[in-house]
Amino acid sequence: MRRFIWPTIALALVIAYPLLFSTPFLQRLGALVLLYAIAASAWNIVGGYAGQVSVGHVVFFGCGAYASMAAYTHFALPPLVGIPVGIAASVLIAAVIGVPTLRLSGHYFSMATIAVAELVRLIVTNTEHLGAAVGLSGPTVPRTVLDLSFTSALPYYYLFLSVLLITLGITWWMENSRMGFYLRAIRDSERAARSLGAPASRTKLYAFMLSAGLTSVAGALYAMMFGFVDPESGFGILISVKILIMAALGGAGLLFGPLVGAAILVPLEEVSNNLLGGKGAGLTFVVYGAIIVLIARFQPGGILTLINRLWARRRKAPETVAEGAPHAP
Repeated sequence: MRRFIWPTIALALVIAYPLLFSTPFLQRLGALVLLYAIAASAWNIVGGYAGQVSVGHVVFFGCGAYASMAAYTHFALPPLVGIPVGIAASVLIAAVIGVPTLRLSGHYFSMATIAVAELVRLIVTNTEHLGAAVGLSGPTVPRTVLDLSFTSALPYYYLFLSVLLITLGITWWMENSRMGFYLRAIRDSERAARSLGAPASRTKLYAFMLSAGLTSVAGALYAMMFGFVDPESGFGILISVKILIMAALGGAGLLFGPLVGAAILVPLEEVSNNLLGGKGAGLTFVVYGAIIVLIARFQPGGILTLINRLWARRRKAPETVAEGAPHAP
């Protein structure tokens, strides 16, 4: 029972957060942390567990965002209706681009995903049906609750929390299934995994498609919260970089790593933007670059790996002392 105490306390604090910190800024900050934790957890499936570092996941994020806004703009439907469309489009795109790109490895795969992301952004920017460079907007005044257009961040907080729990549940199921074992084996050594009979290409493709579908949900929620999406906010490469760093900072390949990374990076970005205003726009790139260097140099496994290591060392120390103590005659 002891190992369930801390997760239960953490979950209780997350649920009670908007009630403990009732200011609009802190509630919005909490909602953004959960939103980006969803996107980073989705990326973690292919980037953390499979070891395929995608820098083009913003394609799926943008698909979800544009599908939800297009449902309202072109058909006067609630943006919520666009979520399944965004998921279907993202999974289809992942299947199409995953077959050739997942044959690559290392930085070659990352470069290919960047190229795809930039190509999609240019196409959307020049497509009038998708608003071109102006983008698409959602309902200015909520018609029904299905529009998910709220003046307070509190409903978004609990909505994002529910979606995050579902995402973590799916990731946990995958992690403990045969697919999860295959992915970890592929990440450690794809050649060895293939020699033992693991269907590497198919497993990576399934992980890529699952990750794409969940990322599109995060994009749709982002668009509904802000009520607007354009090529930069929907397909900007900085979104992919942000998602990647959150997972790596907290611990890629760990269930709660992306959540820890989002809980650190999002407040850091929001506070710096509020303190510096427009002058801090370029600071974001500097912070991201510094975090990448620090992670790569000192803690490649992320913060959770460091915490687990220190915790294991602390638990081992009393046992070592007890074993080395002299026995009474």
